[in-house]
Amino acid sequence: MLVPERCHWADLSKPDYVAYHDTEWGVPVYDDNKLFEFLVLEAAQAGLSWYTVLKKRDNYRTAFANFDPVKVAAFDEAKASELLLNPGIIRNRLKIAAAINNASRFIEVQQEFGSFSQYQWRFVNGSPQVNNIASAADIRATSPESDAFSKDLKKRGFTFIGSTIMYAYMQACGMVNDHHNQCFCKNGVSTI
Repeated sequence: MLVPERCHWADLSKPDYVAYHDTEWGVPVYDDNKLFEFLVLEAAQAGLSWYTVLKKRDNYRTAFANFDPVKVAAFDEAKASELLLNPGIIRNRLKIAAAINNASRFIEVQQEFGSFSQYQWRFVNGSPQVNNIASAADIRATSPESDAFSKDLKKRGFTFIGSTIMYAYMQACGMVNDHHNQCFCKNGVSTI
């Protein structure tokens, strides 16, 4: 059986990683709860591999109220302390505090723009940027758009949202299509 060509990072020995690559990564997302999920998970990934976070994703869904920003914004110190003891998530005080803080800021953006989706898609003029990724040398960690997105979020009080984190976020939620040119997903992404 012929195996379709995928991006180099989609480790075929990890079926859940391959499934993420094939069905989610680079697919445009417009649902605010899904966007909040990616915001929390990308911040959790900082300094770690995405696969580490992906394996803990279901635990994050449970721990962070199915990524409902209203519920997460209401988390208090006792809940934050409880999360620090949860072995199913990344137990980093700063990352947990960022998720709780960012939930409140996320709601503020929703109130200002009607949805977080409407706010974020402005940074790419409303449609995904499709990049020419012919080799590993073409892969980037930031872009002028992720710089602007990060800067604006910081101005609004978000934390743990540097340009590198925001570029990974933009890739995850389809604002940027960085599938390798030969990857079967390059032209086949749809919308979540």
